[in-house]
Order: sequence, then C-alpha cells, then structure tokens
Amino acid sequence: MPRVSLVLFQESDRTVPLLEWFDTLPPKALDKCRAWLKRLRDYGHELRRPEADYLRDGVYELRIGLRGRNYRILYFFSGREVVVVSHGLVKERVVPPKEIDMAVRRMNAFRHDPTAHTYREEV
Repeated sequence: MPRVSLVLFQESDRTVPLLEWFDTLPPKALDKCRAWLKRLRDYGHELRRPEADYLRDGVYELRIGLRGRNYRILYFFSGREVVVVSHGLVKERVVPPKEIDMAVRRMNAFRHDPTAHTYREEV
C-alpha cells in the first residue's frame, strides 16, 4: 500500500506540465524518472538525499541523474497523504528560482482548488 497518493498537477487549460516534459525526454531518462516517481509514491515524506531534497517554500525536488545530466522533478505535499508533482526540468548548476516560483504558484492554485488542478487520465 502506498504511503502517499501521487497526483499530477493540471493547469487551468487542462495541460499537464509533467506529461509535456516527459514527451521531450530520451527513453532511458523517462524510465528512470518514472522509477523515481514510484519511489516518491512509496516513501513520501521519508524520501531523502540523494534521491530527494527540500528547495524552499514547501517545494521539493526529485534528483535523477543519468549519463551526466541532472533531471529534476519538482513537487509539494498536500497534507500528509498526497504528493503533487508540479513539473520537471533539466538542471545545470542549480534549480533556477523561476522554476521554484512556478511550483509555488502551482501549489497555491492546487490548495485553492484541488479538483480543478488534479489530472485524471481520460478513459
């Protein structure tokens, strides 16, 4: 049983930033990012460095490295049982402040209206 539910953030226009980013990744990077998301789902708040780290203002990063590239997935928690994935990026030296700011904006939007900002896969 997972320790947290994993939710993908959805914009008001129904786009899902993480899924759009996934479309740009090489297959091996995509596979590794998906594996790290499963670890996040399984370990939630207990996941620590080197796999995850706190950035600021309630935003965390999943830290994925592959062949000299640093992939990052930004996320935040909604209570103790839900983790919301904001988006992903390829990091150079540090995660740019504008990326963290974007995750903070998404966190505030999600807290204001979780239903509108929760991605549900079409069946």
